[in-house]
Amino acid sequence: MKETILEKYNKEPKRWGYNLAVAVVVVLLMLWSSSTVQLNTIEKGGLTVTKNIIAGILHPDTKLLFNFTSSGVAYLLLETVCIAFLGTIVGAILAIPLSFISASNLVPKPVAWVGRLFIMAVRTIPAFIYGLMFIRVTGPGAFAGLLTMSVCSIGMVSKMFIEYIEDLDTKILESLDAAGCTMFQKIRYGILPQLFPDFVSTLIYRFDMNLRDAAVLGLVGAGGIGAPLIFAMNAYKWNEVGSILLGLLLLIFVIEFISTKIRVKLARG
Repeated sequence: MKETILEKYNKEPKRWGYNLAVAVVVVLLMLWSSSTVQLNTIEKGGLTVTKNIIAGILHPDTKLLFNFTSSGVAYLLLETVCIAFLGTIVGAILAIPLSFISASNLVPKPVAWVGRLFIMAVRTIPAFIYGLMFIRVTGPGAFAGLLTMSVCSIGMVSKMFIEYIEDLDTKILESLDAAGCTMFQKIRYGILPQLFPDFVSTLIYRFDMNLRDAAVLGLVGAGGIGAPLIFAMNAYKWNEVGSILLGLLLLIFVIEFISTKIRVKLARG
């Protein structure tokens, strides 16, 4: 047994030269990238601001935290969740037909290539740019955030959906076809059961991403909790900053707990 292992080891191609070259290139890239970091640009009051933020988180403004009016943290978090949730749903609805016409195992390759090109173009533009564009069209507010989240979801969700569609087990469809099933029955019993768990898992993951993006988009006026956060920071109201950040932390924790439970249930069936 030992001789067999040594024999196989000796037959393995010696790639130490290639691995060494890759390691050297990576180290050189890291050194080159670190040359752009300038520590002397850090403001002298940076540590003071950091201490104030930490103190604000540890001593949040309870009046703002438990304020259930439209200016309170609870309402702003609810608005953020609604923007992320509706943006995910609308984006998924638009992504489903786009994914099917971009899957090379279902449509001719030229058609799939055009669909993939469109998806790539949608994914190229950052969410921040989409937010600024939609604010110019609809004005500031939650609707601009909803449109931004919807368009941003199309790119990533479509890409994942295409991979799941192309990995379909066609033997199941052939069996249903041999049994004389109609197209609706093949979709109902052959396609949807294969795609549904993966689709839902992708939507949950995208919702987590949209929830964080929606909080950031509030900075440009696209609704949600981002705008009050930046206003409080600019006004040095660190207790309000602490309340908003504490609310965000609790919200992310709850969403992560629920999404993990759903993913586990989907994985186990």
